[in-house]
Amino acid sequence: MLKYDDIVVGSGISGLTSALLMAKAGRKVLLLEKAPVIGGSLSRFYRQGVPFDVGFHFTGAFGENGVLKDMLLALDLADAITPTFLSNEHANKFVFEAENKAFEFPFGMSALRQKTKDYFPAEGQAIDAYLDKILKICRGTTALDLSQIATSTGMVDEDYMSLQEVLDGLTDNRMLKALFCGFSMCYGVKPQEISFADHSRMCVGIYESVARVKDGGDAFINAFKFEMEKVDIDIKCGTYITECLDVKDDHVGRFLLNTGEEVEFDRCILSIHPSQILDVLPREHLSKAFVDRVSGFESSSGFFSVFGVMDRGCDDVESCNTIISLLPSLDVNMMLDADNDQDSALVILRNEEVVRGEMKQVLTAFEPSFLGRVKEWENTTVGNRPPEYYEYKQKRAGRLMERMSTVFPEYKNNLQILDTASVLTYRDYLNSPDGSAYGIKQKVGQYNLVGKLPLKNMYAIGQSSVLPGVVGAMLSAFLAGRAILGLEDFTKIIAGGLRS
Repeated sequence: MLKYDDIVVGSGISGLTSALLMAKAGRKVLLLEKAPVIGGSLSRFYRQGVPFDVGFHFTGAFGENGVLKDMLLALDLADAITPTFLSNEHANKFVFEAENKAFEFPFGMSALRQKTKDYFPAEGQAIDAYLDKILKICRGTTALDLSQIATSTGMVDEDYMSLQEVLDGLTDNRMLKALFCGFSMCYGVKPQEISFADHSRMCVGIYESVARVKDGGDAFINAFKFEMEKVDIDIKCGTYITECLDVKDDHVGRFLLNTGEEVEFDRCILSIHPSQILDVLPREHLSKAFVDRVSGFESSSGFFSVFGVMDRGCDDVESCNTIISLLPSLDVNMMLDADNDQDSALVILRNEEVVRGEMKQVLTAFEPSFLGRVKEWENTTVGNRPPEYYEYKQKRAGRLMERMSTVFPEYKNNLQILDTASVLTYRDYLNSPDGSAYGIKQKVGQYNLVGKLPLKNMYAIGQSSVLPGVVGAMLSAFLAGRAILGLEDFTKIIAGGLRS
């Protein structure tokens, strides 16, 4: 029987981070992945030779004092990840379609503060209060500083106040509030549901700077693969847990895998969706309160996406790498409502990729969506869906194209759509139970699964644990690593990476 110090389940960014962190502490690690390859939503796919990212498109916290940069340094990955920072002034824009107004949203707190005041000169006090609150919350969040990271993020008053509640207390200007809610698409939760503190932790890195990464999510996967070859990590793809064995004194001793193998371990770190954690853990060892809590988690939004390429290049460098958000109304809560059957926010990402030696302008557009929109086909699988499903995709892609062409007429005859994806596409290709983009909703007062579980040698990490996205998912792995390794061993790894 194989014996490991740690088993990590799931090889998305949190699972890869956890496996490498544990192995760098001298532990023998097994990484289990249900899919044929590691990487989860980090992986790219290709159409006509053009690369498209699935789940990683841009990130904040990559600046000089950014926690993402520090985490990559700690794992000895920083040299393999090459960020390309978007233009501070013109790379990020919000367009309110009904009002026919556009706002550039510059990167850098000082520039953002001044530009927003230029747009809303009567709202200076509200703008200062909003940004000052964000900075204060994030300075007090120990998880955003690896040198101070504890076993929890550290709660503040604003963890119990919604984003909507705070904004309503600062201003009556609906357009300004909608503008500050614009990055809700980065975590897929309504402003009236997300805590102001979690909104702040998500947005602070993006407000400072935004970067793409050369080769996208594949760059992270390849960097982890290279570094993991230096340590004691076994990787098994197409493999998952079917049963917990030797459960004694709230500890699991062995797993039976779908391959028929049995593996023994000291600790297991689950970087999978909370509902899948319920499927792994033996129910007879879980309280009803725990099961009810996890079963009550709601899914964040997923996306309907189109992937295309521009026939002509950009007119200028600044327009080549951009994030443009089209907002059909000032009601951001409505746009992130599962029952919304109207147009929702549409986020358009443009960037350059080299394809067979030629520079191509690549476009990916996302509109929030939920499993209910495709419920009539939810029991179908890839390659076995009815014609009506493809008619739905074609119609929805046509509507997105119509909206983009209204704001940018040059798209009408210049943009070639190479593929589309519904919530079902994401569900089936990523082994996600509901196709959501960010796991569960991060809601005010909600107690997520993070760290130690009721079975005491089992731990939960992932973007459903702390914060959505690459930064939040990696942070959850560092938080669990701090709890498992203890302060001394954890500090040695962190300090060693930061020094190098």
